[in-house]
Amino acid sequence: MKNLEPVSKIMTTELITLGLSDDLYRAEKLFKKHHIRHIPIVEKEHIIGMLSYSDLKRISFLDSYDAREVEIDNAIYDILSIYQLMVKNPVQVSSSVSIKVVAEILATNEFHALPVVENNILVGIVTTTDLLKYLLKQYELEALDT
Repeated sequence: MKNLEPVSKIMTTELITLGLSDDLYRAEKLFKKHHIRHIPIVEKEHIIGMLSYSDLKRISFLDSYDAREVEIDNAIYDILSIYQLMVKNPVQVSSSVSIKVVAEILATNEFHALPVVENNILVGIVTTTDLLKYLLKQYELEALDT
C-alpha cells in the first residue's frame, strides 16, 4: 500500500453545497437526488458547517409514506433551519494531508466526512466511503502484483 498519498487523490471535487438561506426541503431533495450523505454548508466559498443525511433523518420520517408523517415532517422542516441542524465549524483538512491522516481522523471521531480546504476555500470533501473505495483498490492492485 502506498504511504503518504495526499487526500486530493481520493476526495470529491464536484461538490453539492447548501447555504444558510436554503431550507431543509432543499437539503432532503439534494440528498436523495445525488445519493449522498453529507453536504457542506458554505458562505461564499468558505465552509461554515456540515449537514449529514443522518442529521436530517433524526428529525423526520424521510422514508415514510403516511400522510400524517409527511405533515409532521413539513412542520419540523418549517420550524428548524439548516443552521440549527448543521455541525458548525467542522474539522477540516488541506488537500495535501495524507490519506492515512484522514483515516486516523475519521476513525477516532464520530463523523464520516471531512471538508477539504485550501486558503480557507472549500475545494473538496472526503468521506469514509472514499477511504473504503481507496482501500479496495489498493487490495486489488496488490493482488495483481502477486
